[in-house]
Amino acid sequence: MTNDLSADTRELLRHVSVATLCTQLFKRGFRNVFIQGIARLTDPSVGNLVGPAYTMRNIPAREDLDQISAFDNPEHPQRKGIESVPPGHVLVIDCRGETRVASGGQILTTRLMVRGGAGIVSDGPVRDSAAISEMDFPVYCAGGSAPLNLIHHHAIDLNVPIGCGGVAVYPGDIMVGDDEGVVVIPRHLADEVARDAVEQEKMEAFILERIAGGAALPGTYPPNAQTRAQFEVWRKERGL
Repeated sequence: MTNDLSADTRELLRHVSVATLCTQLFKRGFRNVFIQGIARLTDPSVGNLVGPAYTMRNIPAREDLDQISAFDNPEHPQRKGIESVPPGHVLVIDCRGETRVASGGQILTTRLMVRGGAGIVSDGPVRDSAAISEMDFPVYCAGGSAPLNLIHHHAIDLNVPIGCGGVAVYPGDIMVGDDEGVVVIPRHLADEVARDAVEQEKMEAFILERIAGGAALPGTYPPNAQTRAQFEVWRKERGL
């Protein structure tokens, strides 16, 4: 797999909000794109999480298969997945919303970071959550949980369509996360959504300035023709 997300699009997505991206996707008919039940665990100062999805799917564990000795096999999908995520990609883990056990820990997270991964999104918790929270690496998950994954998870597939937090995620979909959470952008829409999101936020900065100055909502938000004309003057004055 190659990382075909352009540097320009990646940079635009690093500076727009997930809320704006959800609006842009809604305009295109997409309603279920925001991953539910997770939050950012790590320091938001590193900026938005951005990258194509590399997926991992778990099914319920079975006692005869999911013993600690399973990790002796380098082909175990969880361990192989960590070693397979291409640089610049986001590991997205389908834990079926199971919160009783961890979906990974500090060692696996560190290995992914060192290999150049862009981050982790899991609809399950992580163990070593306090240590992971201090890493300079974007991790979104369902909090912390000490028990290991083998109790309830059997890692079964890599880089296949999954569900994560109630949202369909296909390999290569673009994941973007900020302080509010994570949105999934179909890859074929990423470039245009990124461009339009930037334009939306310029307009909203102008609208917010007007509202803060006492303007009423009607005609301002959403903007009418007069407000749009004033916006064009405003943006030219600022070289936007």
